[in-house]
Amino acid sequence: MAEQTAHPATRDIRDNPPAGTAGPAAGAGKFDAAVVRDALGVGVAVGLSGFAFGVTSAGAGLTLLQTCALSLLVFTGASQFALVGALAGGGNPFTAAAGAFFLGTRNAFYGLRLSQLLALPRLAKPFAAQWVIDETTAVALAQPDRRSARIGFTVTGLTLYVLWNLTTLLGALGAEAIGDTAAWGLDAAGPAVFLALLAPMLTSATERATAGVAVVLGLGLLPVLPAGVPVLVAALAAPTVLWFQGRRARKTTAPDEETTR
Repeated sequence: MAEQTAHPATRDIRDNPPAGTAGPAAGAGKFDAAVVRDALGVGVAVGLSGFAFGVTSAGAGLTLLQTCALSLLVFTGASQFALVGALAGGGNPFTAAAGAFFLGTRNAFYGLRLSQLLALPRLAKPFAAQWVIDETTAVALAQPDRRSARIGFTVTGLTLYVLWNLTTLLGALGAEAIGDTAAWGLDAAGPAVFLALLAPMLTSATERATAGVAVVLGLGLLPVLPAGVPVLVAALAAPTVLWFQGRRARKTTAPDEETTR
C-alpha cells in the first residue's frame, strides 16, 4: 500500500517549524511529542478504570486469577464488563460469554481499517492485534499520517495495557475498600474518552447523521436484544444513511434530466 500523504497542517509543522527551532527535524519532534502526550492522556484516563473492573469482577464471584486473566488475555473493557455483569446478575456462563464475544467482534472491523493505516510488519501484527480496541483505534485514526498513527497506536496501547492490568489487580485486591464503583464513576471513563475523541471527527452532515442513527439503534435495542448485539446492529447505520442519501440524490437529479430533454 502506498504511503499516505500527510495532512497539510502536518506538513506545515514539519517543513516550516516555528521560529527558534532547529529546522524540520525539530518541528517533527514537537509534533511527535504532541501525539505522545495525547496518547498518554487517553491511556492513563481509561487505564485507571481498570479499578472498576477489578472491583466488579471480584463482586461477581470471580477469583483474583480469573479476574487478572480476563484483563491480560481479553483486554477489551466493554466485553469484560458485559461478562462479569451477566454473571453477577445470575446469568448462564455460556450466555454471558456469548454476549461478551458479540460485543468484542467490533474490534475485528477496527483491525481491518488499522491494518491498512498502520501497515505493520507481518511479525508485529499478532502482537498489535491484542491492542486493537476503541481507544487505540480512535487515537490512530485521529492522526494525519501513518507515522503519527503508529506512534499514537503504540503509546496508547502500551500505556492502557499496563495500567488496565495493574489497576485490575489493585481493584480486585481492594474491592471492599473501594466500595461502590458507581459512586466513583470509573465505569464511565472509557466511553467518555472515546466519545470525546470521536466527536471532533464528525465534520460532515453524513457523519453526524450516521452517528445519530447508530446511537438510536444501539440504545433503542438495548432492552430487547442480548448484550453485544445492539452494538452490531448499530453498524447498520452507515449503509442506511448512505442508502437514503443515494435515494435523495436520484430524486433531485431526475427533474433536472427531464428539463434538459
